[in-house]
Amino acid sequence: MNLPKHLLPTTVVGSYPQPEWLVDRAMLSKSVPRTRMHAMWRLPAEHLEEAQDDATIVAIRDMERAGIDIVTDGEIRRESYSNRFSTALEGVDADNPAVITARTGNTQTPVPRVVGPVKRRGPVELHDMQFLRKNTDRAAKITLPGPFTMSQQAKNEFYKDDEELAMAFADAVNAEARDLEKAGADVIQLDEPWVRNNPELAKRYAVKAINRALQGITIPTVVHLCFGYAAVVPGSTKPAGYSFLAELDDTIADQISIEAAQPKLDLGVLRDLSSKKIMLGVLDLGNPEIESATVVADRIRNGLKHVPAERLVVAPDCGMKYMPRQIAFGKLKAMCDAAAVVRTEIG
Repeated sequence: MNLPKHLLPTTVVGSYPQPEWLVDRAMLSKSVPRTRMHAMWRLPAEHLEEAQDDATIVAIRDMERAGIDIVTDGEIRRESYSNRFSTALEGVDADNPAVITARTGNTQTPVPRVVGPVKRRGPVELHDMQFLRKNTDRAAKITLPGPFTMSQQAKNEFYKDDEELAMAFADAVNAEARDLEKAGADVIQLDEPWVRNNPELAKRYAVKAINRALQGITIPTVVHLCFGYAAVVPGSTKPAGYSFLAELDDTIADQISIEAAQPKLDLGVLRDLSSKKIMLGVLDLGNPEIESATVVADRIRNGLKHVPAERLVVAPDCGMKYMPRQIAFGKLKAMCDAAAVVRTEIG
């Protein structure tokens, strides 16, 4: 499968809303789980995979109908962007979690404990990728949690330090990414929001861990960072800039994906990423209103003041799983319509 040839291709960050008949969305809305949240699923285990397959087809079709060029599986099988992969690894104990204080300082978060060498028992997302490839003829992207972020979402009780843990996660991610590439992925994305949460630690070894995770991958790769889901992190608390961004120019990833619409990011920072394509967030997921194509087109044009069209990929700010489905679809449609308008302007 080839990636779209036209300028300003559209994509999603990863997740799409899971249907209410599949998950308890009220339960989901309260957290981004690090350990497993089996109670979130509405179906018994024997029917769950078929239901997830059906809901995945709905998500893929919604993206196609909206006009998305590079689709995902909507991460329909996941309780969060990271926990399905991280808790499937050997050495990670999710059944007897540790409790850590969140960075906001006011909530206690259960996290898995690392109690032995972190290794892949076998493929985790391979079926997801095979199913996606079988059900779309568009370019297909799949996402994996980044090694730095996973190392920050676990209690290290085995490795000598967090860097050693991050590198072990990176090896597991790399083995998985190689399987996903073989299964027909056109793009692989690592989600690394925690490089922004802990920039001092990130400066020490995040680039090294990301590079190890992407080593040997020959298809386009993306690193996504954001300020947190709009449903969980209100816009008023989001900073106007990234504390760890320029450093990502040193990664071997082809693209850097950033949230820009909700925090009204000063896009001058994109100068620091001159060697990368930019996956630019142009949909504010904190606003339940569906933006008009005109508003979104202006955000794309603003991006083009800083990045040439050949280096710009159009996307929402973040994953959409916490939104009502009709709002998510409407926003994607507006984004695709806006990209089409701006494409005609730049010839």
